[in-house]
Amino acid sequence: MTGAGGTIGVETVEAARETVAGRVRRTPLMRSASLGEELGFDLAFKVEAFQRTGSFKVRGVANRLAGLAPEERARGVVTLSAGNHAQALAWAASAEGIASVVVMPEGAVRGKVEATRAYGGEVVLTGNGLLETALEIQRQRDLVLVHPFDDPDVIAGQGTVGLEIVEDEPGVDAVFVPVGGGGLIAGISTAVKAKRPEARVVGVEPDGAAAMSESLAAGEPVRLETLDTVADGLAAPFAGRHTLAHVRERVDEMVVVSDEEILAAMRLLLERLKVVAEPAAAASLAGFLGGAVELPPGSSVVCVVSGGNVDADRLGELLA
Repeated sequence: MTGAGGTIGVETVEAARETVAGRVRRTPLMRSASLGEELGFDLAFKVEAFQRTGSFKVRGVANRLAGLAPEERARGVVTLSAGNHAQALAWAASAEGIASVVVMPEGAVRGKVEATRAYGGEVVLTGNGLLETALEIQRQRDLVLVHPFDDPDVIAGQGTVGLEIVEDEPGVDAVFVPVGGGGLIAGISTAVKAKRPEARVVGVEPDGAAAMSESLAAGEPVRLETLDTVADGLAAPFAGRHTLAHVRERVDEMVVVSDEEILAAMRLLLERLKVVAEPAAAASLAGFLGGAVELPPGSSVVCVVSGGNVDADRLGELLA
């Protein structure tokens, strides 16, 4: 159920958790005691890199597919994605016997394209607008569109990350979340603000793809003409109507980081936590380390490591 402003309530997130139980994993909350001590905070990481298909995206997809009517399942689904949502949809749809088509950019990371195909998705590569291409395929083939972020069912599924955070860290003071189209932070903020109202929820975007920050400033969804960031998972060209409503209502701050800060955070996660994070996932730590958000020393901070889908060759290039 959505409210007048297009936002969902925590009861919708809780219902989503029941729906996706058994389909997704409860991911760990990990700590680097030495890094936390150096920085003067109780620092933890919600590692969605250990989720099925390597990112949080399967949570929202599983919840969305569960709500399809039998005739919609028979028709099949279509989506658009740079990679993580593509893999999640292909895997989840195949697991339920649903045909899936995924529109991806021509420059998508090769490993993500190959993984999507391996999970059973039909990949359509395009140099044109992803949404426009997906909508055209939807019309031509009479498919059901599964939006990567601007859908209440998808947002509710992603919100299960937030429920797990406040259960594992009841005294959390701040949660830093990577932001692309905004589905993850929309869901997490819904859960965290309901369960721990005093906790601050902070969104982090790359400076080359700050659609949510620009949309907040404009008061409406803004489409970016150019995207320039190493974090392909955050390179959404626009913020959604639903996601913007959630961020406006429930997110305390948005911060913007550089690619250099993101890569430095990737190295730190690898060295200290022994976790391979893709650039998009390292943005949360980069936002915390940047110091733009003032927090009392000793605060309990959780950074959401949203995925780990980066192939070995690409990892070597990024961290060289």
